[in-house]
Amino acid sequence: MLASYAVRVENSLGRRYGEPSHPYRNDFERDRDRVIHARAFRRLNDKTQVFTRRYSDHFRNRLTHTLEVAQIARTIAGQLGLNVDLVEALALAHDLGHPPFGHAGEKALDAAMREHGLSFDHNLHALRIVEDFEQRYVAFPGLNLTFEVREGIIKHSRDYSSGQFPELSEYVLGWLPPLEAQLIDLADEIAYDTADLDDGYEAHLLTLQQICSRLACFARLFQEIDEAFPHAPEKLRFNEALKRMLNRFVDDLIANTQTNLQQAHIRSLEEIRTHCERLVSFSPEVESERRQVKQFLYANLYFSTALQPEKEDAERVITDLFAYWNSHPDSLPSAYRQKSQRDPLARVVCDYIAGMTDNYIYEQYEKHVARQGTP
Repeated sequence: MLASYAVRVENSLGRRYGEPSHPYRNDFERDRDRVIHARAFRRLNDKTQVFTRRYSDHFRNRLTHTLEVAQIARTIAGQLGLNVDLVEALALAHDLGHPPFGHAGEKALDAAMREHGLSFDHNLHALRIVEDFEQRYVAFPGLNLTFEVREGIIKHSRDYSSGQFPELSEYVLGWLPPLEAQLIDLADEIAYDTADLDDGYEAHLLTLQQICSRLACFARLFQEIDEAFPHAPEKLRFNEALKRMLNRFVDDLIANTQTNLQQAHIRSLEEIRTHCERLVSFSPEVESERRQVKQFLYANLYFSTALQPEKEDAERVITDLFAYWNSHPDSLPSAYRQKSQRDPLARVVCDYIAGMTDNYIYEQYEKHVARQGTP
């Protein structure tokens, strides 16, 4: 049973190009399947989340992170009476636009673009992927996803103004996204906060003592496990505490969002879209805990001296390749050379680099830059 404020597939604003309905899959299920079968989705398997594979093959990559977000988001959506099919499609698509090398790659690519008066935004790049770059159908370009999925791709984590982004006017930027899109950003936060603690501990970049001394929420949960299973291996006790922290975040997000909906007297999707603020949120107590986790990870993991050489390497590879192809456009593949006749060369080079996996961009760097000297 869907809640009265959920998105109903029968009320979808549809696809850009009309298609006959499918006999046993609704439109949001078809969108989910199109994302899963997209080349950009497969490439996520070889894109860094936080750790490169020199640490371990067991750590999350961009694809496994995406699957974890989808699982968490589906659970939350089911409890809130939301459209789980739409939520799953959005969760699986939410990171399609990320370039190689995780956030270090995104930072470097945006910096390179700004030198040309442009910018890089992974949400907007994901929209370009599903609307143009994926070529799988003879009747239309892109994946021809429904309006609701395309809208959620760009709106799930931030709001865009019509003044700054007039090209997005069809997505009614004055509307807030539905709850199905709103929850993706926080499901993403839950997934990577807990996963990065896990991978950081496994990589021996974070110690149990360090985590417990800085994160009171984790320390409290670990103490409960420690008292119940004092002789269990440390790693298993760590796992149990981390699982309980994840559950605490999910439980609170569900309960607090339900409270928000009741206090705002929300009864319809229109009321969600026209409300003064997003309604999917943590309680103040758990939001404070989430911020503490995020600050801890930035201070002790993301900006750690152990990971700094890899970040610098990633930034150098992207910066040098970007400069090389802007100076040598004839070295681009033919499809991108053709695009450069219509679009700014910097944008075309950015699109090419953003679609690469970590392995492929290293191959290109070795071929075009390392063997010939930097541009």
